[in-house]
Amino acid sequence: MTDDLLDRLEAVVGTAGLLADAERMAPYLEEERGLYHGRARAVIRPADTAQTAEVVRLCAAAGVAIVPQGGNTGLCGGAAPDGTGSQVVLSLQRMNRLRSVDPLNFTMTLEAGVILATAQQAAEAADCLFPLSLGAEGSCQIGGNIATNAGGSGVLRYGNTRDLVLGLEVVLPDGRVWNGLRALRKDNTGYDLKQLFIGSEGTLGVITAAVVKLFPRPRDVQTAFCGLAGLDSALALLARARAATGDQLTAFELVPRIGLELGCAQVPGVADPLSAPHDWYALMEISSSRPEGSLQEAMEGLLAAAIEEGEVADAVMAASLDQAQALWRIRESVPEAQKREGGSIKHDVSVPNASVPEFIRRATAAVETALPGVRVVPFGHVGDGNIHFNLSQPPAADKQAFIGEWQRMNRIVHDIVVAMGGSISAEHGIGKLKKDELCHYKAPVELEMMSKIKAALDPQGIMNPGKVV
Repeated sequence: MTDDLLDRLEAVVGTAGLLADAERMAPYLEEERGLYHGRARAVIRPADTAQTAEVVRLCAAAGVAIVPQGGNTGLCGGAAPDGTGSQVVLSLQRMNRLRSVDPLNFTMTLEAGVILATAQQAAEAADCLFPLSLGAEGSCQIGGNIATNAGGSGVLRYGNTRDLVLGLEVVLPDGRVWNGLRALRKDNTGYDLKQLFIGSEGTLGVITAAVVKLFPRPRDVQTAFCGLAGLDSALALLARARAATGDQLTAFELVPRIGLELGCAQVPGVADPLSAPHDWYALMEISSSRPEGSLQEAMEGLLAAAIEEGEVADAVMAASLDQAQALWRIRESVPEAQKREGGSIKHDVSVPNASVPEFIRRATAAVETALPGVRVVPFGHVGDGNIHFNLSQPPAADKQAFIGEWQRMNRIVHDIVVAMGGSISAEHGIGKLKKDELCHYKAPVELEMMSKIKAALDPQGIMNPGKVV
């Protein structure tokens, strides 16, 4: 990176599009958890696809590495530059235009820098639903969601981000633009190229725009918080809910007692809605685009049957939107509460649905034996087998000493996950954090295939080097 190249980049994106001083670059150089603190020669913020393509072309010609970045809310260091100070961060935040909303085709075309919550609101204004929903939706960006194949609470019914994308516009590592913005449900003309870039974490190109699926807007939403009779009852209740509602189950979240207690203690507005404590809880949501009224009886009926069969010990249904939000706040407060409690070692893993209780029991016993006093906080999207198996430090422990156990705890938990046919990364991606773990657990032939794809599309290795592969 030379001063001349920096001047040429500024000529492309303008003064507002290039940040080179330490103070203004700082927010782009540290990732969400504070685990990675990088350096960069500059932060480049193009305003459109043409500018992005020219920036990439100039960097490619000079052999300068590029770190694409969305809202910088990732949890694996995938959007953080390294410590050399020679890379540039390519922020898509200025590319934030909604290009079109088509309620007849149930599609929306939008640029990579659009905030997820803004996309949700645009869909709602067209009387539609964009179902991707996650904790960072007020600041994460669509491009980053796609690049990491984000999950969230609606995967059970609507699928991961990968399932919501119909077409992409991508700037390739040499600066050329691939326009794959097709709003088609069926296109059988060879390789599905968009899938290469979804989940690639910016290692194969820069996603600049996308066509995403919309759905009918829910008009009847019922939410319930259940005290379970035991951990195994979660699967019985999940099966009952899917059968009783005609598969209209939108979300099914597992919360342990310790998660609720941490939320009540650490996060304002969180309260236990049930009269007695339970070891495990399930947060259920069912929804329909039909007028209000039909699902309330369905929810009441399945809860009554679950209580009668001994699957649920107690339950409460939300009678208003405010009450539903309060119940969701319990689930959403768990990561925030853990952060306030001190050090937290996180595992974003998945196993087959039927194996969730066994996994939680086996992994809990293993980490408690290896690290006495550790507080195990398993929670998450049990409806799709994705458990956030988080470990909070013992109350009197030293935070840094506890964090120093990260790799040892990873190996214990991930060995169990893989032995049960699961994945070491369910929805957060690989980034820097899990690259070595990926090499340890991924089959050699899979790693070879990934490396060959990387080499074919990015022969210089300038796109987000040091991440994933």
